[in-house]
Amino acid sequence: MNKTSKPLAEYLRPQDLANYIGQKHLVGEGAILRNAVEGGQLHSMILWGPPGVGKTTLAGLFAKQQERDFFALSAINSGVKDVREVIEKAGQQLNFTGKSPILFIDEIHRFSKSQQDSLLNAVEKGIVILIGATTENPSFEVIAPLLSRCQLYVLKHLTDEELKQLLQQAIQSDYFGEKQIILTETEALFSISGGDARKLLGALEIVVNSVAATDVEITNSLVKSKIQQRILIYDKQGENHYDIVSAFIKSLRGSDPNAAVYWLARMLEAGEDLLFIARRMVILASEDIGNANPTALIMAVNCFEAVNKIGYPESRIILSQTAIYLASSPKSNAGYMAIDDAIALVKATGNLPVPLNLRNAPTKLMKQLDYGKDYQYAHNHSNNFVKAEFLPEGIEGRKFYEPGHNARENEIRAYLKKCWEEKYHY
Repeated sequence: MNKTSKPLAEYLRPQDLANYIGQKHLVGEGAILRNAVEGGQLHSMILWGPPGVGKTTLAGLFAKQQERDFFALSAINSGVKDVREVIEKAGQQLNFTGKSPILFIDEIHRFSKSQQDSLLNAVEKGIVILIGATTENPSFEVIAPLLSRCQLYVLKHLTDEELKQLLQQAIQSDYFGEKQIILTETEALFSISGGDARKLLGALEIVVNSVAATDVEITNSLVKSKIQQRILIYDKQGENHYDIVSAFIKSLRGSDPNAAVYWLARMLEAGEDLLFIARRMVILASEDIGNANPTALIMAVNCFEAVNKIGYPESRIILSQTAIYLASSPKSNAGYMAIDDAIALVKATGNLPVPLNLRNAPTKLMKQLDYGKDYQYAHNHSNNFVKAEFLPEGIEGRKFYEPGHNARENEIRAYLKKCWEEKYHY
């Protein structure tokens, strides 16, 4: 039985930088943040990194090292009023001690714009040294004025060697009382933790406390038997969510059905919104496959409709079938490139007038103004085609669509060459 009610991760929280494990590029000997703290040059900062890598611990150690007052807020349950109250207290402490207190805000990315705005004056005037912790890309989630007043530091997942150091600290501590812990295998613990120190120590605590015997040998099979479900590193609102979606889309675009199914499985196991996955495949079917295989879009739209009606778990099969089909399909981004090229020209040239022969003429006055005059109806001509100019004056003959090099679009290229001859040189 452990000797405290504290969780193991809290019990082992280091009390000084010398015992801090990880982030050597920031707080190792001679590193930038270590020098700033030891040299008394602490500044406002944003600590960006995955969960469980020591962001909160660092903020506390900085305050302790420099003997500064420490205020902490969580963005989940704090509002503008809470921020202002803390800043007022911080101002009083500054006047009393002469040192700017540290204001630590966990999950600062969850603060609204108005909440972030309320920090600007205090940071600008040095009333507080702000340390914001975030798992999200600050360039998307932190307002520019606040970001410009802070240094950004990126924290990394702990390495296997650093995780092993944490485990050694844990089993050599007196947290588990009389129990003797032998660390024989670590792969399962490392897999569960995904570089997250809290998850690692939490998993170790569960395993050790689940064994009644005094001697506990940590093996992969023991860990797997005690930790029923592998903890997936996946936040449906976080950056890792977008990284995995990106890997999925790039696997489809790269024609790798095996990788596509793997990333699909990662999303399914993490509880991703099924319609979100299906919707992304609809977009890809047009953007990356297009006329190289027009059936791909039909497949993707049908997949979206089917998933919407069927739900999980059966829809996993529909998603898998569609992902494999899209990954295995010939690719073309010609339609995507064509519309972007056309939009760029529209922005550059503005509202060019529609040629008179292409204008609609529903009234007598419009007909008198030659609206629709000399328009040639394609179906009145051989092969339902007539050579005419359909673009405004000044951009006649401009090409936007360049057929891709695949069987279907090779047919399209040949057809257009036959129709237009010298006008469109594909």
